[in-house]
Amino acid sequence: MIGRVWRGWAKPETADAYEKLLTTETLPALHRIGGYKGSYFLRRTLDGGEVEFMEITFWDSMETIHAFAGEDCTKAVVPLDTQAYLTRFDDRSVHFEATWCP
Repeated sequence: MIGRVWRGWAKPETADAYEKLLTTETLPALHRIGGYKGSYFLRRTLDGGEVEFMEITFWDSMETIHAFAGEDCTKAVVPLDTQAYLTRFDDRSVHFEATWCP
């Protein structure tokens, strides 16, 4: 199994709306993609109020990530409507091989 890690940051006034979009539309839509195994969506408020999000999605293999993300599979997949909620985001995702899973 492969974990795909990505982070984005939002202003406090858009963070709740971003979280709602991700948890009600974006992440549930991933369940329709073959090889997707679930995800963790993490949130923390930084000093100064900015909100950081980390998304870790789990996939069967790098081949399934390529099917989702395309040829350049490290390129972040962040639709334009989603970008409107964020002040900045990682333009690349990183991948980790899961060597132990609970």
